[in-house]
Amino acid sequence: MAGHGVRGRSGGRPTLEEVAARAGVGRGTVSRVINGSPRVSDATRAAVEAAVEELGYVPNTAARALAANRTDAIALVVPEPETRFFAEPYFSDMLKGVGSELSDTEMQLLLIFAGSDRERERLAQYLAAHRVDGVLLVSVHADDPLPDLLTQLEIPAVISGPRSAAEPLASVDSDNYGGARSAVEHLLSRGRGRIAHITGHLAVYGAQRRVDGYRDALREAGHEVDERLIEPGDFTEEGGRRAMAELLRRHPDIDAVFAASDVTAAGAGQILREAGRRIPDDVALVGYDDSAIARHMEPPLTSVRQPIEEMGRAMIDLLLTEIADRRPAASRGLERHQVVLATELVERRSS
Repeated sequence: MAGHGVRGRSGGRPTLEEVAARAGVGRGTVSRVINGSPRVSDATRAAVEAAVEELGYVPNTAARALAANRTDAIALVVPEPETRFFAEPYFSDMLKGVGSELSDTEMQLLLIFAGSDRERERLAQYLAAHRVDGVLLVSVHADDPLPDLLTQLEIPAVISGPRSAAEPLASVDSDNYGGARSAVEHLLSRGRGRIAHITGHLAVYGAQRRVDGYRDALREAGHEVDERLIEPGDFTEEGGRRAMAELLRRHPDIDAVFAASDVTAAGAGQILREAGRRIPDDVALVGYDDSAIARHMEPPLTSVRQPIEEMGRAMIDLLLTEIADRRPAASRGLERHQVVLATELVERRSS
């Protein structure tokens, strides 16, 4: 190798950061090239390979084996019961995106459920032993201690949907606010005037942002926001049934419903039919996720599409960058990465 014997600026082995600087790219890009990811242009790949050659850099795959301080494993942690994971298309689509992106690397993916206190305790012990190189967290509630634990353990992590506007961890999310606005604006354009909203679990920041989008769309159209038309749900089918029954009891004149998920919309639709309400003649219905459930409902469900598989792929890209960086999250300050992907309203016969 032409670059054999070249030392880094520190006098030791050349570092990933030095390769990135020589090639004029970011650390995450170098990591993807070394791991063989096809999501890199030919020109970028050539520049990175030339920098590796010139500096005599030992790729991570070899360095890990020599130092025995890496596991080549990533954990996808779901702080929900297994039953919810397998019942909701959101999770399977996320897993599909994560798996497809990770297949370009030598990393293995571990799926870990942490829906009970006992499972969380076991997970904490597992993570404290540093048995994974990084963690993906999905469906995290505002009071979940797992993100803070990862920060304390200095384990690279990416969260699916921030816990708040001040989320310190790297995160990937869809535009929950804009998606909700588009749903309500669509219903208003169809002449609906009594639009109810069945929320998601309000401990989830994304669900809060959907409520904000619902309210603002009504206000900007000159409608007064009736808080009694907002009924808490939890993203589940049963939650949709309960909320819809309560809304009909309080407001039998409802003419439209925006549900925070397709699964919730399916539950709401059951109650509407049982009450003799025709969809969309009497009550228009819009969901969120644009899952297979939306296409298979009768009538087919208008829904806000969020690019869930793309979110999973983006999470892996960010996590590889975090792993290559290895600095504690707290030391990065404003360098934290927060990716927000666009949503799209898919119109069908339910509205």
